[in-house]
Amino acid sequence: MFEYAFMRTAFLVGIILAVIIPLLGSVLVFKRLSMIGDSLSHTALAGVAIGLIAGYNPLYGAIAICILATLFIEVMRKKFPKYAEISLAIIMSAGIGLSGLLSSIAPTNFSNYLFGSIVSISSLEVYLAIGLFIAVVLFFIIFYRELMFISYSETSAQLAGVPVKRVNFILSILTAVLVALASKIIGALIVSSIMVIPTAISLLIAKSYKTTLLYAIVFSVISMIVGLTVSFYAGLKPGGTITMTAIGILIIVIITKEIVQYIHRKHKHNHIKN
Repeated sequence: MFEYAFMRTAFLVGIILAVIIPLLGSVLVFKRLSMIGDSLSHTALAGVAIGLIAGYNPLYGAIAICILATLFIEVMRKKFPKYAEISLAIIMSAGIGLSGLLSSIAPTNFSNYLFGSIVSISSLEVYLAIGLFIAVVLFFIIFYRELMFISYSETSAQLAGVPVKRVNFILSILTAVLVALASKIIGALIVSSIMVIPTAISLLIAKSYKTTLLYAIVFSVISMIVGLTVSFYAGLKPGGTITMTAIGILIIVIITKEIVQYIHRKHKHNHIKN
């Protein structure tokens, strides 16, 4: 498998994305914005279509329109502070509608962006993934405390002196670029699942904010490695295989946790009875 250059590149970029997607995804889940990946990925499709129609790199179009969309989401969140999900629904609707309109005049390879092409990554995408990895990791190192405050309560964060607007702005830009890049590589229909599922798994077993982030990264990387390996040998679509691997891990963790809790309750009951 690793004798092929495209697979080595796929694993490199895949693992990079598997680390930074759950990092940003965990914060978004805590902020009740878990569907932002879905909203932006549909918007990214519109940017891809615009790029293909205009004759320039569709990745540029996806990044530009995702940045505009995520800034719009932040504005709408302020307009509807109690109903943050409204902004996501509006962006998703606009993205689906626009991409649907443009798909009829876009080149035929537009459909390739629905499920991505992680085994045909360009040099530009490799460099962008590495640069984004560095940016996201530095962002978390510098603003770790601020992100933790914002994740639980923006109001409390403001009272604690956290620069909420600045941190949210950087988070929004990084999320937009990440979703646009990931939509091209692993597929617009897959991004949201990779952003949310590893975090959901970690929430079942983690006992702190830090361990939630760490477990989410671990489960994401495992899903990426297993999914890429299985897809190569079974001849399956990488994006879908990675997602179903993550779903499989989620099911295993849920079942295992239920069994452990059942054993614990039974042991406790027998102890009380005796």
